Amino acid sequence: MTQSKKIAITGGIGSGKSTVAALLERRGYPVFSCDKIYAELLKEADFVALLAQHFPACVREGAVDRKKLSATVFSDERARAELNAVSHPVIMERLFSRMEKYPLSFAEVPLLFEGGYEKQFDGVIAVMRGGEARLSAAMARDGLTREEALLRMNGQRDWSAPPDGCFTVCNDGSVEDLERQLDAFLKG
Repeated sequence: MTQSKKIAITGGIGSGKSTVAALLERRGYPVFSCDKIYAELLKEADFVALLAQHFPACVREGAVDRKKLSATVFSDERARAELNAVSHPVIMERLFSRMEKYPLSFAEVPLLFEGGYEKQFDGVIAVMRGGEARLSAAMARDGLTREEALLRMNGQRDWSAPPDGCFTVCNDGSVEDLERQLDAFLKG
């Protein structure tokens, strides 16, 4: 049986992880997303019941009030740690079960280093982008105020420099620049 090779795509909020994932997907690679898995889980009764145990004010009539949950966890570090402790193991288990079916696959993992999951991957692509550009992208994509986007940025590791041992792509240029950088990674 062939061992599957798993590559994580990570970076700060608004860095362009989804753009990198889409470019890889267009090249025919299987690409998965922790955010999409989390969205799936929010529709599953067992997971919603688990969240209700930890965040009862954020679950009503069997549904998670995502806006209320976000406001809670991004304004309280302990609540954020609790949500991560509850959700990350479930997300990662589902992610790895999907990835293992392919000889090479990629996954968007926003909180890779914060969760200590980097060693479970065969490689990491770190998407880097200037702070103001990240802030603007997050605000535009998610409809956040500047303050809300800053709270989310501050809840992540410091992305002013890439982590050691990663293949780094810079997303301060064009999509064509990103494609050239990804091609270098894929050839390497």
